[in-house]
Amino acid sequence: MKKLLAFCLCSSIFSIVTAQTPKAKDIYVAGSELDGKKYVAKYWKNGIATSLTDGTNDAYAESIFVSGTDVYVAGYEDNGKKTVAKYWKNGIATNLSDSSNAAYAQSIVVAGNDVYVAGYERKSPWVTVATYWKNGIATNLTDGTAAAQARSIAISGTDVYISGHEKKNMIWVAKYWKNGIATNLTDGTKDSEANSIFIKGSDVYVAGDESNGTKSVAKYWKNGIATNLSDGTESTFPHSIVVAGTDVYVIAIVYSPHNEAKYWKNGILSNIFEGTGNAVANSIVVDGTDVYIAGSVDKLREYVSTATYWKNGIA
Repeated sequence: MKKLLAFCLCSSIFSIVTAQTPKAKDIYVAGSELDGKKYVAKYWKNGIATSLTDGTNDAYAESIFVSGTDVYVAGYEDNGKKTVAKYWKNGIATNLSDSSNAAYAQSIVVAGNDVYVAGYERKSPWVTVATYWKNGIATNLTDGTAAAQARSIAISGTDVYISGHEKKNMIWVAKYWKNGIATNLTDGTKDSEANSIFIKGSDVYVAGDESNGTKSVAKYWKNGIATNLSDGTESTFPHSIVVAGTDVYVIAIVYSPHNEAKYWKNGILSNIFEGTGNAVANSIVVDGTDVYIAGSVDKLREYVSTATYWKNGIA
């Protein structure tokens, strides 16, 4: 079996696409790289980079999905006036927003012939609307009266699931939407986020964090029931969740005192990066007994990040 493993440096969504062949696995990673003074959106296939933008404007690739021989990448690009949400199919860009407002594409998934992208659009300096696009047609998830973001999207049959967060009385509330209907994951008394969603059968898994008043506590929700992953002594921010069989994997960044990349398997914590410096983990995929994690590493005081993925802990 050939597995196409698609995951990204900047977002919480990835996918696995299979094809019948005995050849080795292809690894796809999306992200951005500073080229001169501008960030270039790109993806890597087996370590070979393909640039999606020409470096004229800052651009960021946030999510990647591989379907058959087609490579889809979602992100956004500054056009000099506004930030335009877009996706690329095999390097060809499709704009999702018209640049009348800044917009940001965060997550992409393809189901059959349909392309779904989740993100948000800024309506005013203080208000963003959680949005998803199906084949380029926008659907607003929130009404624009308070700030909201859609961060991750998953498709199960004909159902569209999106995780994100929305402000209520100036506090971020973690939630997910199923076919546009919102389910709150927190009670709105403390700031919280929902950054990644994964559907396993009839179960809905969401990874995020909630403030304990001073620090952010990593957690995931299964069908709305929360499980704390961190103890609240250090701020911890989960970026991605995946379920393989009965095993639940969550990756996160821990601030202590610099960025530390870690993951939990069934609540058991492991380090991703061993060494000095900052490490960021943004996406995870599990293939059989192999665990792949994508992110970046920089040495202390060098301020240069290296795009990295780990297979079973090996960078």
